[in-house]
Amino acid sequence: MFSLTLVIFSSLLCHLQAAFAVPGPLLISGQSITLSRKQRTARTVEDWAAWAKNEREALAVKYGSSSLSKRSQGMNLYFGSIAIGTPPTAFHVILDTGSADLWVADANCETGCSHNDTSYNPASSSTSQNLSRPFSATYGSGRAAGDLFSDVVQMAGFSVNNQTFGSVTKTQGFLFSPVSGLLGLGWQSIAVSKEPPFWQTLASKGAWSEPVMGFHITRFIDDSNAQFLEPGGSFTMGFLNSSLYTGSIDYQDLVTPLGFWTLPLTKLTIQGTTVPLPSGSASRAAIDTGTSLIGGPASVLQNIYAQIPGSQPGTGDWQGYWTYPCNTTVNLTISFGGPSCTCVGAFFASKPGIKGGPGWLIGGTFLVGDIFSNPFLFRFD
Repeated sequence: MFSLTLVIFSSLLCHLQAAFAVPGPLLISGQSITLSRKQRTARTVEDWAAWAKNEREALAVKYGSSSLSKRSQGMNLYFGSIAIGTPPTAFHVILDTGSADLWVADANCETGCSHNDTSYNPASSSTSQNLSRPFSATYGSGRAAGDLFSDVVQMAGFSVNNQTFGSVTKTQGFLFSPVSGLLGLGWQSIAVSKEPPFWQTLASKGAWSEPVMGFHITRFIDDSNAQFLEPGGSFTMGFLNSSLYTGSIDYQDLVTPLGFWTLPLTKLTIQGTTVPLPSGSASRAAIDTGTSLIGGPASVLQNIYAQIPGSQPGTGDWQGYWTYPCNTTVNLTISFGGPSCTCVGAFFASKPGIKGGPGWLIGGTFLVGDIFSNPFLFRFD
């Protein structure tokens, strides 16, 4: 058994000062890497409505409450660098705690790869092995299909010699320059490949001085000057960067069986009023860096918005969301058994996932305020 902790730091004010740059293989070193952030450029009311509809449907697919595949564009996507092969080739990959597979674009990609800058060529790596198994993953925001390979994978100074990953020849709704793939940071039980994720191999073999991963995430909310690509923060593996927080760390146990990073949501207050929460899986929250929204049971959200003057259910593409006057001050906090966290952003109604899946979906970038000075952690013993 081992102890594992995932930390998500989120702040509106703490930005990296370094300018965005496409890294080469030599930047795969140390225990911390810089992240970059892709901003959705559409800003009209109609564009936001279409995005909201697609994101709601995408998360329904991702967490098992729908069988349909929907294309989606994320408002905030965070990506970092890995290296694959011998000699190593650097890739930008989306970091997603809501999935568990690693995949990158293949050199012979046929569909959906026209904008990617880097691709995987098995013939160019002396350590590449074709596992002769197909790979096909359906996400809320698209699909990825190809073949499974194993090769040397490096990230943040750590290396796994025979890491299984998908080399995809067809994708939909994922790749944009300079991103060439996705790194899932969930548990093995939700991996389409059924193979151990990169991070889980490192943690289980004692490669880390501490069994911990951490995100320090930046946002540019209401910033009309935000560019398509901005500095996104940092991602650490194997240690906790104490310079990014103050005070003591509150540890909470994960919900078992392990799959998504899921915690019990124990308390929610709105405008100072405590909102009753359902029992069972409907009160469990999956922490997902792959989305910037918060989804919850419709009955609970109705009680939340009942406390906000002028709020009303959305219609059309906004169905499942609520609207309220822009000059309304909203004070909402959530707790996972420890200190309460101030929460902002868009809430939408979600159906509970199949087989007792989480009833709440918490996007990492919408936990701000107290969460920065008193970060929450997820621990497995």
